[in-house]
Amino acid sequence: MSAVDALLEAARAGLDRVSPEQAAAVQRDGGLLVDIRYAALRERDGTIPGALIVERNELEWRLDPTGAHRAPEATGHDLAVIVVCNEGYASSLAAVSLRQLGLYRATDLVGGFQAWRAAGLPVRAHVHVHVHG
Repeated sequence: MSAVDALLEAARAGLDRVSPEQAAAVQRDGGLLVDIRYAALRERDGTIPGALIVERNELEWRLDPTGAHRAPEATGHDLAVIVVCNEGYASSLAAVSLRQLGLYRATDLVGGFQAWRAAGLPVRAHVHVHVHG
């Protein structure tokens, strides 16, 4: 097993990872889906309606409820946060990082955005804005 595989296995051992249907239910109940995919993937595949878009390199700063750079959605350490990446790998490590910040309910979506889409859950197509002038 590679070192990154071992890291991922250890990360997931501490998470109650959720299915797309469970993630949708958490979102309906006021939980926060956080999409950490990079822009090219969001443009290609679309986004989950209502998900907070936060690039991975900004995640900890935007989700820390005690930080000056937090998103308005980062209301407290008890917030149910589900991290979504493309296929459910980077999101596991990101969720562990959020737990280290005290977001004890943070977890991630098994299979990522691709599993959400495959489950037939809502996806908002990316809208290309063309500026004429």
